[in-house]
Amino acid sequence: MITAEEILREVIRRESAISFRDFMETALYHPEAGYYITTSGRIGKKGDYYTASSLGSLFGKMLARQFAEMLQAMGAETLVEMGAGNGTLARDILTEMDTLGVTPRYVIIERSPAMRKTQKEALTPFNVAWHASLSDMPSMEGVFFSNELVDAFPVHLVEMTANGLKEVFVTLNSQGEFTEVLKPLSTPDLAAYFEMQGVQLLNGFRAEVNLDARTWLRTIAEKLKRGFLVTIDYGYPAREMYQDYRRRGTLIAYEGHRAVEDLYHHVGQRDLTAHVNFTALVKWGEQVGLSLTGFTDQAHFLLSLGILESLSEEDTRESLNTRLNAKSLLLPGGMGEMFKVLVQHKGITPPSLTGFKYLPERQSCRI
Repeated sequence: MITAEEILREVIRRESAISFRDFMETALYHPEAGYYITTSGRIGKKGDYYTASSLGSLFGKMLARQFAEMLQAMGAETLVEMGAGNGTLARDILTEMDTLGVTPRYVIIERSPAMRKTQKEALTPFNVAWHASLSDMPSMEGVFFSNELVDAFPVHLVEMTANGLKEVFVTLNSQGEFTEVLKPLSTPDLAAYFEMQGVQLLNGFRAEVNLDARTWLRTIAEKLKRGFLVTIDYGYPAREMYQDYRRRGTLIAYEGHRAVEDLYHHVGQRDLTAHVNFTALVKWGEQVGLSLTGFTDQAHFLLSLGILESLSEEDTRESLNTRLNAKSLLLPGGMGEMFKVLVQHKGITPPSLTGFKYLPERQSCRI
């Protein structure tokens, strides 16, 4: 079976060098050898990373409350999850929405055949539809949402030099190993990205540019006639993203729950990820008709939706594990602070959403 490393070496020998964005795209999403495509066993204790939905059902229950409020307020019924992992979050959301007396038309967008198979097994009791891509979906009214999706989009990698902004390309050294080379920008959109935010990188500063997120937002805006887009992920607004202590960027690899700075070994076997720039999502969203509804951290979002009250209702036999999981979801300096919730809307006057009832004072939660 061919590996991602073999595929990439063949491409680089043919083309001399490829952008880091194309390197990351192949490593994660190649249809035969990509990290996310070849297996569904990436999440949880035996995988490479945890997600919020790995930590019990409370996260899904809280999201279900917010989604129910959104759908009922606008008189819609379609709920679209983009990148549904192993299906656990969808199951928790649908179970809680049934308790709330809300029956959404649930749609999952999932490009990985292995993930789709796992999701269908997990969601057998529920009425769920699948599409392999956003472009396959008809226009709709309702809610699009994702949890830890945008951080996995392939990103361009740039570096400010004494001769201006350059882009990182990947080539091969004399031993056939992956190595980096700085070249002129592959697209003027990379420089425009920083100009849009009023950001001037210092000499030697590296940063990621997620142009795929712009395309993603444009497609959602085309499909969403009226409703909401909810994006949950780890990252920062621009004012936090480009502080001097992040001068090497945020790109990291994950394998066996370990963060690894080396991006060029075990290619296709490690997760590659970069923090999300929420300011860029807001500005790009505005360009395609998606207005800012609210922005906060995960802890305040879940607290606003009543996670502590739900904890007090849990069965005592399971309460210890539940409370430990809730602590992980809310912990300052951990998931509660690092993960953010961005809500955007289109074609509606947004209601006052419960998830933004308690807003933090931290600058990092202001776009």
